[in-house]
Amino acid sequence: GGRRVAAGSMVPPQVREGEMTRVVYNHIMAHQYDQAVKILNNELQNFPTSRCCLSLLGYCYYHMQDFQNAQQIYGQLTQACPDSDEYKIYHVQSLMKAGLYEDALQVCTMVENPDFGERVMLLQAAISYEQDEVQLARSFLDQCSPQAEERQVFEGALFWKEKRHAEAMKQFTEAMNTVGYQPDLAYNVALCYYSTKQYGPALKHIAEIIERGVRDHPELSVGAFDEGGCGLQARSVGNTAVLRETALVEAFNLKAAIEYMMKNQEAARDALNDMPPRDESELDAVTLHNQALVEMDDKPTEGFRKLNFLLGQHPSPPETFVNLLVLYCKYSYYDLAADILAENADLTYKNMNTQDYEFLDALILAQSSAEEAYRRFDELSAKHIEALRRGTKNIQDARKQRDQAAVKKHLNDFDEALSKYIPVLMGQAKIYWDMEHYSMVEKIFRQSAEFCSEDESWKLNVAHIFFMQEKFKECIRYYEPFVRKHNDNLLGITAIILANLCVAYVMTSANEEAEELMRLVEKEEEKVMDLTKPVYHLCIINLVIGTLYCAKGNFEFGISRIIKSLEPYDRKIGVDTWYYAKRCFLALGETLGKNMILLKDEAFDDIINFFDSAAQVGKGIQTTMDPVDGREGAETKRTVAQEARLLKKFFLKMRD
Repeated sequence: GGRRVAAGSMVPPQVREGEMTRVVYNHIMAHQYDQAVKILNNELQNFPTSRCCLSLLGYCYYHMQDFQNAQQIYGQLTQACPDSDEYKIYHVQSLMKAGLYEDALQVCTMVENPDFGERVMLLQAAISYEQDEVQLARSFLDQCSPQAEERQVFEGALFWKEKRHAEAMKQFTEAMNTVGYQPDLAYNVALCYYSTKQYGPALKHIAEIIERGVRDHPELSVGAFDEGGCGLQARSVGNTAVLRETALVEAFNLKAAIEYMMKNQEAARDALNDMPPRDESELDAVTLHNQALVEMDDKPTEGFRKLNFLLGQHPSPPETFVNLLVLYCKYSYYDLAADILAENADLTYKNMNTQDYEFLDALILAQSSAEEAYRRFDELSAKHIEALRRGTKNIQDARKQRDQAAVKKHLNDFDEALSKYIPVLMGQAKIYWDMEHYSMVEKIFRQSAEFCSEDESWKLNVAHIFFMQEKFKECIRYYEPFVRKHNDNLLGITAIILANLCVAYVMTSANEEAEELMRLVEKEEEKVMDLTKPVYHLCIINLVIGTLYCAKGNFEFGISRIIKSLEPYDRKIGVDTWYYAKRCFLALGETLGKNMILLKDEAFDDIINFFDSAAQVGKGIQTTMDPVDGREGAETKRTVAQEARLLKKFFLKMRD
């Protein structure tokens, strides 16, 4: 049986004869372009070359922001009516919006009517701008005489492209003084503030855009994503001309970007959710990109799907390529990172600076040739350290001259340089960390203390290094201030940090401190209202303490602690917690197999009962997470239930 057509799909919208034109125009007047498109496409099947029908269809597609279809329709019109320069102009605009810049420039040369000369020049300037050819864009602009404010906006955009943000802002502000408040101009000003990391003023302009949008256009349903808290998607408002004029989508995206940069993940997610609701198929590339980033921690599969989809679109936001690369490396998919680097050489030159490229290249290389990667990291480190030394000197000089503005600028530059150096240092240290050569890792960190000793991630990694070398007193010195600093939000700290600190307390006979910290975590977990999100912090602390006892050979106490920590099983057994727990059961199994210890019958009974419970609740819980679709065959994906049954079988054998 071939594919069947669903019964309802062949019935066209019914329009009585003679009423076609009126109905189509009514839909267009009401901005119901999708309704008009259905009728026009049906009409086109009967009259494939109807100029009127094609013209209206092109107009509708353009206003729906479906530029691919718009450029195809206007392409047909320019062939059918080669003398109409107006259609050629519309064709150029649609090609440009669809990212087909070369084709757009080609069509520009076919416009013959001198009355359109100025318009063609402006279009050529806009196309050059989109292709980052700023000088060419400026030379086209200089041959035109557009209205003053239009020139100001274009000039401002060119300055922004050249990173001359203050001059860009001046042009946008002057244009706004001339024509009055316009959301798109206010957005441009906010973007200039964002580009210079002045997030406060940027958020002020964004707030005004949103306020006006909500007040003037309640029909756009701002904040309606999930007002009832029941997880239902609000009805789409579509990509209308009104939505475009309010600049709400751009404003919410910029707000999300600022919150993300300030590490306020929740606020970034809220900004995207408050956007006027649209279906996923209607989302613009920037929104899709930002959604992928903010949901990466919770839904990595979704995030990777969206970023890969965007990378296949031309043009895609320039950040897509670099972010996908970085995230592949973060999740240890180095082979996929290497693939997209090789497949997109053009984007490497266009969208990455040399230092970022060299860093990622060394990170990927470390998987196949650790020695060569270490050498490259070393060269990169030397460059960064030189820049940091220069930065320190600049700050000192500015302080001597009591130039506060210069001090502020150089401090910002230093922070920027440090944020570039830290990942290089981590990449270099990770090579020895993976070899479990912790004393060498410690040495690398000591050498970088001069510049990094105040950096939070540096201090945490120093604590981890001391912990792995069982230098518990030293690691407490680094873990403790960090945990105290976040005392009011302990669940915001990675669980393993709390667990390591508790273990270090236990190992230095500071059991009261360990118990106090665990009590605080328990209190916070009890306050969590959202029962759909399981909290594993206390569970992981107990698991790690249980693991410690197992490692020291006290299996009975260690295993009983592990089993207890996973209660109630239906809420506490998850991918991570099962991973920690099963390692202890396997270590116990190995020790039993070598006849190195004997277990009491009650202990065996507890273990068997635990596996029975785990098999009950673990049917739908996978034991590995692979955020990249299709990486593993179905047969390699095991569930907790399957592994629990395997372990039970083994322990029953051991008991007999």
